Amino acid sequence: MEGVGGGKRCGDDGAEASDGGAAPRWRFSRPSSQGGPLAAAGLTSIRAVLNRVNSSVDAAAGPRPVLPLGNGDPTASACYRTAPAAEDAVVDALRSGAHNGYSLTVGVLSARRAIAEYLSRDLPYELSANDIYLTSGCVQAIEVMISVLAQPGSNILLPKPGFPLYESRTTFSNLEVRHFNLIPERGWEVDLEGMQAIADENTVAIVVINPSNPCGSVYSYDHLAKIAETARKLGLLIIADEVYDHLAFGNNPFIPIGVFGKTVPVITLGSISKRWLVPGWRLGWIATCDPNGILKEAKVNQSIENYINISTDPATFVQGAIPQIIANTKEDYFNKILDQLRNAADLCYDKIKDIKGITCPHKPEGSMFVMVKLDLSYLDGFHDDMDFCCRLAKEESVIVLPETSW
Repeated sequence: MEGVGGGKRCGDDGAEASDGGAAPRWRFSRPSSQGGPLAAAGLTSIRAVLNRVNSSVDAAAGPRPVLPLGNGDPTASACYRTAPAAEDAVVDALRSGAHNGYSLTVGVLSARRAIAEYLSRDLPYELSANDIYLTSGCVQAIEVMISVLAQPGSNILLPKPGFPLYESRTTFSNLEVRHFNLIPERGWEVDLEGMQAIADENTVAIVVINPSNPCGSVYSYDHLAKIAETARKLGLLIIADEVYDHLAFGNNPFIPIGVFGKTVPVITLGSISKRWLVPGWRLGWIATCDPNGILKEAKVNQSIENYINISTDPATFVQGAIPQIIANTKEDYFNKILDQLRNAADLCYDKIKDIKGITCPHKPEGSMFVMVKLDLSYLDGFHDDMDFCCRLAKEESVIVLPETSW
């Protein structure tokens, strides 16, 4: 059948073919699916590793429940539910009809003001709404900061062990990573001398995760002060990942490293995901804790806003609920959650003592994680920690993550 203009014809299967029947040369093939920074970032992400471990669960094993211990989503357990005040706040925001449209790219003003006041409770200076940028969870906050700092030839200092998303984002952004060690025998404290040794004139920032994911540690005031002073000497800003803020149930209370904002500029990343147990609500923030104005002078604030201008926003109705969520959630609720986490950590630590081949170098004191050491000499036929995790998922339907993913 002749097509319009006579230039094409339809074959028996109804598909169009170009003149002469030659197959077209498609120009949208993505070589990054086999290699390149996107593939490297995606394959090494915590989600990719978790998917691999989850895929090992034996579906033929019957109705045995899966015990998901591999990620920080507390909602998998019925005992971890958000505060009724938080749920009411979202319902009120929805029913008000005031939060159905777009928000400012940096976030709803009332939400930013409420978060500034919330964070200022623990600081020796006051933050304002202009210091707060709202993001779609802490994941987007990490994306924004890595993208802002990624300049040709630059490098960033990451903790080892640390949260894998930093590795994925830096790989994708072509930002060189240099690792400093956390010392398990000292409560996973930063190896400050080692950190200084790997920094150079191209280093742009230090990432500090406190309370720690995945180590479960909480840093003391003195150790945080030493980290801040080291960063000042090196001329580096600190990215403070405090998504587990206030989830400290051991000897050390939670202290934000922004307390030392007059010593060194600090960019704090946080969210309501963990303390309020609502990771699916996707509401996070970037806070510039910089009373000396160093970040503003260096145009870092403007770069953050520029990136957010070409990115997405958290749901407006969740933003609209933030002032009520923060104001109306009672301390009794937070204390109950801390008691549950403390009891779970105690039980986990005690049970690990009875397992040959697995040791815990430091009892968890915060966040929702514990890091253990696996001695493969006790296990015949296991190649590495990934093999162990996959076989544990297959044989017992228990999901844990290998250290290689951190």
